[in-house]
Amino acid sequence: MSELFSQEWMQGFQAKWNGEPTLSGELEQIGFNSVIGYGFPGEDAPRGVLGVTNGKAVAAGSYSGEALNWDIRCSQEQWEKMMSDPPGMMGLGLAFTSGKMKFVVGDYGAMIKDPRIAGPFVKSFAVMAQV
Repeated sequence: MSELFSQEWMQGFQAKWNGEPTLSGELEQIGFNSVIGYGFPGEDAPRGVLGVTNGKAVAAGSYSGEALNWDIRCSQEQWEKMMSDPPGMMGLGLAFTSGKMKFVVGDYGAMIKDPRIAGPFVKSFAVMAQV
């Protein structure tokens, strides 16, 4: 397996994202557009970035200064835990409220209250587990 959030890993994530209709298909229905960064707490910038247009991942790779709509950070151990046993809504809520998952950019509370986005967000962790 390539290094978490490396160029190669992010491109694998992009392919899996686009191949999962309960993720890309549902987001396409609502015209979801976003630039999402993934990384580790305490670092100046995320490691990887995924560009999403109309629900489809259209760009993926190492972060290179893009303006982000979301910047999600967890420790290496927390990412690995969530990928080995993808969390549901309760697990993500617990990770967020306990501080194990942080949003440097983006509003977790607003997102999780919108079921059109919350469901695909939860599904994205199961898709990460496939990379």
